Amino acid sequence: MAKHPKNPLHGWINLNKPLHITSADAVFQVKRLIHPTKIGHAGTLDPLATGVLPLALGEGTKCVNLLMDAKKTYEFSVTFGERRTTDDAEGEVVATSEHIPTESEIRAILPMFTGEIMQMPPIYSALKIAGKRAYDMARAGEEVVLQARPVTIHSLELIGVDASSSAHFRAVVSKGTYIRSLGRDIAQSLGSEGYISRLHRAAVGPFTDAEAISLDFLAESVHKAPPLGDTSSWLTPLLRALDDIPALALNGGQLHQLRHGQRVTLDSPYPDTPQIVVVDGNEMAGMARVEGNQVISTRLLVRN
Repeated sequence: MAKHPKNPLHGWINLNKPLHITSADAVFQVKRLIHPTKIGHAGTLDPLATGVLPLALGEGTKCVNLLMDAKKTYEFSVTFGERRTTDDAEGEVVATSEHIPTESEIRAILPMFTGEIMQMPPIYSALKIAGKRAYDMARAGEEVVLQARPVTIHSLELIGVDASSSAHFRAVVSKGTYIRSLGRDIAQSLGSEGYISRLHRAAVGPFTDAEAISLDFLAESVHKAPPLGDTSSWLTPLLRALDDIPALALNGGQLHQLRHGQRVTLDSPYPDTPQIVVVDGNEMAGMARVEGNQVISTRLLVRN
């Protein structure tokens, strides 16, 4: 059977990942719909999590690491009274507690989990130990020994509690933060046990769930004429993911210099900057740094 021709798409899809599929499954479904030359995602979501999963297409895959470092916003629920192997609803119960914290008790401990904290990752995680994934070791019954590591909780808000022994939170966190660990630790600091019973990623950097599209929406858009439908309804420009990074416009001659490994000396003073976006008109041309008024290429994009 003949292969489907690849589409030279460059940009981002702000996908709202549905419940019960992996991030890899979501990527596969998008690949089958639009057949991009390249595709990658910024930040894995568990199958039991929903929400923002930014997908990079074409030259956007060169910028995934920049988005991975961005702040992330989560809305989640902690159900008190049980601790589970996976720290979420998927695991088996390994400990119980009769104490269900009150709203005032929960609010009182929130400052403990704000700012830079040390966090122990869940044993069911993708972290590697001697080359093996922690979750593979845990499923095989092997001992999993992980080290606590620093993460930053920029904000942590209690949205409310309900009669089902659950509390609902909203948090803005740094790269590397495990919400499953945060829920477990909140419960144990209150003299209880707990697990994440709902997890939704509301934002990754500039991408929010208010603008995220579903797989069904993408499929419907792609199947409309012209070919690939109206890409403006689901394809986000490369620059959108880099809103927080300074941009510098260069002319054609200067871009030619960069593409040939040469430095560009700026006519006007420009502060030393470790990372800038190089712009060609309204389009991203690559990444660079500025040292002593010279622009030094770090990664240039190639357009078809």
